[in-house]
Amino acid sequence: MSMKDQLQRRTFLQRFSLGLSSLIALPLFSQSTSSKNTMTAKSNILRIRALGFQWETADPFLFCVHHEDKYPKGNEKMGPVTSLDGRYLGQDFIVKDGFRMYHGMEVPGFPGHPHRGFETITVVREGLVDHADSTGAAGRYGNGDVQWMTAGKGVQHSEMFPLLHTDKENPMELFQIWLNLPAKSKMVEPHFKMIWNEDVPRFTDTDANGKAIEAEVLVGKLGTHVASTPPPNSWAADDKNAVAIYNIQLEPNAEWTLPASVEGINRTIYYYEGTGLTADTVEIPHYHAAEVNPTSPIVLKNGAERSKVLVLQGRPINEPVVQHGPFVMNTKAEIYQAFQDYQNTQFGGWPWPKTDQVHARELGRFAKYSDGREEIKS
Repeated sequence: MSMKDQLQRRTFLQRFSLGLSSLIALPLFSQSTSSKNTMTAKSNILRIRALGFQWETADPFLFCVHHEDKYPKGNEKMGPVTSLDGRYLGQDFIVKDGFRMYHGMEVPGFPGHPHRGFETITVVREGLVDHADSTGAAGRYGNGDVQWMTAGKGVQHSEMFPLLHTDKENPMELFQIWLNLPAKSKMVEPHFKMIWNEDVPRFTDTDANGKAIEAEVLVGKLGTHVASTPPPNSWAADDKNAVAIYNIQLEPNAEWTLPASVEGINRTIYYYEGTGLTADTVEIPHYHAAEVNPTSPIVLKNGAERSKVLVLQGRPINEPVVQHGPFVMNTKAEIYQAFQDYQNTQFGGWPWPKTDQVHARELGRFAKYSDGREEIKS
């Protein structure tokens, strides 16, 4: 392992250790149990809230992050061709010149880091992600692809954003959604699968005035449209949990009704692009979320601009949630154990030459699984 990689891992462990040593004094753990929303008699819109970088979500989800970066042309290392002077490299979360490097030093993204106790669902709207993990799996995906990773008992992975184009800009937009695992599944074997862009169910509806609505069913069901099968140990694998993720685009002045779902789930509409959208005549400001009654159809009516919304829904797990950084368990003792296990085992180690592993420029989209299977796309 190079000196740079050793420094990155040591820095992570130091930050983690400082947090644990300050546990009693500081509210570093996010500990909660689910609470049921109270429905008013007047509206199916339960609550509206502003969105920041990290979106608040409802059980069974943990949170969602919307990454949108206007990366410039790439250089010979697949990093930005522009200067990185003036950035806090390694912790670059402030937009400068239209983009962030995040934890990347040369290529933007997130070098090798651990997870335990939950799942990540990464929806790449534009751009590419290079994946590598401690099981030996790897891949390059993007431009409509979805990666679903079950961290289970522990996995390390890297998520780097290679800037392949040297002759034009490399814009990136993605959602990363953290879906919790119930206590019985927190220590299952790690698993990852790809849902390729070509396999995502999509359909177009037209309203009474001929305005178009385009929908993507990323997870779950919407009408007769059914997404790819979830990983075997996911909370979403049981149909009664009604876990679903939709991305909906409305043409200017279009109207569309989100069908009712089942009782006992949480459902939230995230309005991330456009202005002038209403839900059951209640205005949702741009970059706000609306928690809605899942058992009622919700009429979305758009304003004069194209609008896009992300819908998350699912039955709550209703178990205690204790989170510290990349570990999500049910008790503080389990968090301490996760940290100790990672120190002792590195969750299987890192089989790649670099923690910020980037695949060869000439490769297209692909997935290589830990069991030796490979999928090659264009």
